[in-house]
Amino acid sequence: MNSLTPFPKPFQAPEQVAFHRTELGVILSLYGRMVAAGEWRDYGISTLRDVAVFSVFKRTAENPLYRIEKRPKLRNRQGQYAVIGMDGQVLKRGHDLKTVLRVLERKLIRVVE
Repeated sequence: MNSLTPFPKPFQAPEQVAFHRTELGVILSLYGRMVAAGEWRDYGISTLRDVAVFSVFKRTAENPLYRIEKRPKLRNRQGQYAVIGMDGQVLKRGHDLKTVLRVLERKLIRVVE
């Protein structure tokens, strides 16, 4: 090999967006309370190139009730976190995960008679 021959590039897996351990802690804390209240039953996590998704299900074999998404590319705009409803409507978007998840915590508040 001479000095002009480039070295072959090592294989690089495509980067994926994932939830950090602290983010998962916040999400799973809410998930546990909602399971205990009988509102949610199952979840799924997807890590894709541009987005990480935590999907929440009432029953296993149906469409998710909610999707909690992390899109780092939106960090400097409207916020990287979003809660999306079953119909695709963005319920809340922002920079702070705990603040964004409050839209789902309201479902836990019930009138006690």
